[in-house]
Amino acid sequence: MTRRSCAIYATGIVCAHLLIVGIALVVAQVFQTMIHSRLKKEITLTEKSQVFESWKNPPPPVYMEYYFFNVTNPEEFQAGGKASVKQIGPYTYREYRPRENVTFLENGTKVYALNPKSFVFVPEKSVGDPEVDLIRTVNIPFVVVMNELNSYSFFLRSFVSMYMRSLGVELFITRTVHEFLWGFKDPILTKIHSMKPDVDEYFGLMWKKNGTHEGEFVFHTGEENYLDYGKIDTWNGLRQMSWWSSNQSNMINGTDGAVFHPLINRNELLYIFAADLCRSIHLAYVDDVEVKGIQAYRFAPPSDVLMSPTDNPTNAGFCVPAGDCLGTGVLKVSVCRQGAPIVVSFPHFYQADPMYINAIDGLSPNKEEHETYLDLQPTTGVPIRACKRAQLNIILKRVQGFPATKFLNHTIFPIMFVNETATIDDESATKMRTLLLILTLVSNFPVLIVGMGIILLLVLLFLLCRNRQKKNEVKRIDFTEAFHSFTTAKDDTAYTQVSGKPDEPSETTANQPSKNGSYIAMSPVEAQKC
Repeated sequence: MTRRSCAIYATGIVCAHLLIVGIALVVAQVFQTMIHSRLKKEITLTEKSQVFESWKNPPPPVYMEYYFFNVTNPEEFQAGGKASVKQIGPYTYREYRPRENVTFLENGTKVYALNPKSFVFVPEKSVGDPEVDLIRTVNIPFVVVMNELNSYSFFLRSFVSMYMRSLGVELFITRTVHEFLWGFKDPILTKIHSMKPDVDEYFGLMWKKNGTHEGEFVFHTGEENYLDYGKIDTWNGLRQMSWWSSNQSNMINGTDGAVFHPLINRNELLYIFAADLCRSIHLAYVDDVEVKGIQAYRFAPPSDVLMSPTDNPTNAGFCVPAGDCLGTGVLKVSVCRQGAPIVVSFPHFYQADPMYINAIDGLSPNKEEHETYLDLQPTTGVPIRACKRAQLNIILKRVQGFPATKFLNHTIFPIMFVNETATIDDESATKMRTLLLILTLVSNFPVLIVGMGIILLLVLLFLLCRNRQKKNEVKRIDFTEAFHSFTTAKDDTAYTQVSGKPDEPSETTANQPSKNGSYIAMSPVEAQKC
């Protein structure tokens, strides 16, 4: 066997093995299964897991951007006209949210934690000084007291109204941004506090929320089932709330929005429990996006989350009391806000019924600025970028006994909205890209094997064609040499005389030309006599 033949046979054997092994691995998805199994074991909330530390102390910076709606025509609105507002902001604060008192329960299958939040003002990301800039908006303590007295007698309401006017309390107030956020001593609440000490005399939208937590959480670690990774088991000892009017609405579903299970697909719904909204919401896949070179799936709340029960009957459970429902795009959360007529929505009533938007001048909802979304890396389930946007509103209506509301139109009045944003930091993004590159190479290793097999197959075909070409050339050379030998022998042929006469020519034939038929021997030997 020649060296060329050995090379062809060796190439063919290696090629066949690579193709068979590679195709078998691709079909069986051995490496993908191995990686997925590894991810399910590694991505858990256990002390030994690589994600535990980032869950305990999240590295991406979180920013809270506060926007206020400054009322420009309070007198006209109180006279029965349409309110006009102007958006002012953002006033940005850096939010810190470490997990504290972390304790593992039930053999590491659950973990208890508190999540206190603290806020630090960031002037370079803000439009002004919150301790100087003034905002004119609805006097929320006034509206809360008025709403509480709505079920009392007309005379008591009138008396309280006159007393509040004597204190200089009006429907609209002007305070600094800092006071609205972090609290000020309110004259009405101060008076109530003197009679009922459990009522705080200070009011602020973020009063007592700097350095405090939203409750005690117990999370699933994902040790038993990777799909439960990060899901809330209990909140303040509850597995189900009691505020709403249906069991489904009272369910505590999903995670707190900080982590999600690995291997996310586009067809699933993700659930988040939002303590500030007093309910769970779901998010659906929207689009594929890229953040700092990392491919991610974007999830966002679909329009049915705050849809009217008329269009989405499952939302009827959020009507309290049962049947007392608002329109699409708004949710009344009075049941978990100590009876205050508070309504939440997306900023500028995005995705809400047009009647709420048209009731106020100065609103312009749009998807880019007002949509809540979450960008997740699907393999690891890690949030790459998040924007949580929510608006705080209050219900204003006429209440007999309070002259300030005599001409008011029933309005869901916007107070402010917050844009809570977080994007993966550069260091974490670099680590994520490296991890994903390794996972991609490992999971595609069978494809590389098949590719090498195909390359060797092409080499084998080339060698076979080359070998065949060489053989044809050898055959042509042999034929040419044979033909050349034949023609050379023909030129050197000797002719032998057949006749028995002597070789000497006779006188009669000596001068005649020789004839072709006289010689038959084609050998260069001497002619012999018979």
